[in-house]
Amino acid sequence: MLTSARQLLDLAAQAADYKLGERNNTALLFFFIIVAITLVITYWAAKKTKTSSEFYAAGRSVSAAQNGLALAGDYMSAASFLGISGMVAMKGYDGMVYATGWLVGWPALMFLVAEPLRNLGKFTFADVVAFRLRQTPVRIASAIGGILTVLFYTIAQMVGSGNLIKLMFGIPYLWAEIIVGVVMLAYVLFGGMLATTWVQIIKACLLLFGVSLLTVLVLVKVGAPTDLYAKVAHEYGQKMLEPGALAKNPLEAVSLGLALMLGLLGLPHILMRFYTVPDAKAARKSVLYATGLIGYFYIIIPIVGFGAAVLIPGGQAAIKAIDAGGNMAAPVLALTLGGTPFLGFIAAVAFATILAVVAGLTLAGASAYSHDIYVNVIKKGKATEEEQMHAAKRATIVFGIFAVGLGILFKGQNVAFMVGLAFSIAASANFPALFMSIVWKRFSTQGAVAAMLTGAFLSVGMILLSPTVWVDVFHNASAIIPLKNPCVISMTASFIVGIVVSLLSPDPLAQAKFEDEKLRTYLGVGAE
Repeated sequence: MLTSARQLLDLAAQAADYKLGERNNTALLFFFIIVAITLVITYWAAKKTKTSSEFYAAGRSVSAAQNGLALAGDYMSAASFLGISGMVAMKGYDGMVYATGWLVGWPALMFLVAEPLRNLGKFTFADVVAFRLRQTPVRIASAIGGILTVLFYTIAQMVGSGNLIKLMFGIPYLWAEIIVGVVMLAYVLFGGMLATTWVQIIKACLLLFGVSLLTVLVLVKVGAPTDLYAKVAHEYGQKMLEPGALAKNPLEAVSLGLALMLGLLGLPHILMRFYTVPDAKAARKSVLYATGLIGYFYIIIPIVGFGAAVLIPGGQAAIKAIDAGGNMAAPVLALTLGGTPFLGFIAAVAFATILAVVAGLTLAGASAYSHDIYVNVIKKGKATEEEQMHAAKRATIVFGIFAVGLGILFKGQNVAFMVGLAFSIAASANFPALFMSIVWKRFSTQGAVAAMLTGAFLSVGMILLSPTVWVDVFHNASAIIPLKNPCVISMTASFIVGIVVSLLSPDPLAQAKFEDEKLRTYLGVGAE
């Protein structure tokens, strides 16, 4: 490994004349190899994807280890790789809040949600919420919350991908967004969940290898981690290693922490993965595998961020000049330490990361419409396989077009920060209703709908009026709501409204079915 590191360092000198944004054949070679491999997988998966179960859940044929890697791949998104490394490079210690927050939600996911989800549901988390409640209102409300969450999560991935393609190809941001949208749609439309799963597995392995190599190169250059931190303090001051650079308001810090920890339990594209394994035991084991892989990734990614701050010539100013959000810190560090071959590899891995995650998000967004609204609300559960597949593919195309448009609108935002907002919506709109439907007997249909709509609209409304959108995107002088992350208010409101409305409108039929739900939750009796 160390020999490889030194060889790559030598290559950096050969690439001294290369300028970012110029087209480079070596870098593009890695890029096209990875895209070609993933398209071959999509072709193979397309031949195995004929039914709605195969399209949404890979025919429940994915093993625990495979699903663990795919879960890790879904979670180690552009926000984790590009966003956290950039956040640490620009903001220092506070960037690590994202890495820590995103990790600690996994034990809760394993013990609270994994088993009930697999035993009660079929394709989406709404299957669980609506298990003993009235189908139509609950599915409409859950589809609204799910689609809003997925849209905000997708914005972050699309912004990261646009910057990356622009950096590698030297083409305009607009065309970069369109290229990403077209390739991603090819994955989902033809390969469904099976293609998305295998693309995630390959991408997770490549990303872990790439970040590990980048970490080793940083440590070879500066010495032990303590030497790296000393260098950071010397160049930027001790404040770079202390909290307060990102979240200065304590309420803001608490809100961000809640969103990062509990948002995971409401992410539709993560929850959907538990339907791809054969049973609840495999679902729990897959979370265990994913937690180990993600934990390792989040431990080493701050080293990449701090390494970028001190090793890239020009430091933070140079990183910010390339992308205002700092998202290109890791690729530029790869160029600095390993030359254009390593830049090509890291950029290709990052691009595969974005494509795979956007594919998963698109699948989750499309299923919220096609399965929850079209099949269960419009067709009353009586749609044919052909009708379900057509609805899913139409929804996929519409969602893909929205993703490209939003990626263009939110150009220049830090992707980790944007995903933090998506987590806030998930924690407010989806998590309270999902949790109460599993553990609280008196939870009613009216309470579920009120909780989901309150969480969804309150969190999105507060984000639109916050400095992030009201000032940065709409260019107003000051924000109507100063809080950047609304989770502490919107999630609390969702819980309170859900409890109060359930108590005011008891649902005897739902309460009578609670014991049956517990039996199926814990024993898996009747689970598909």
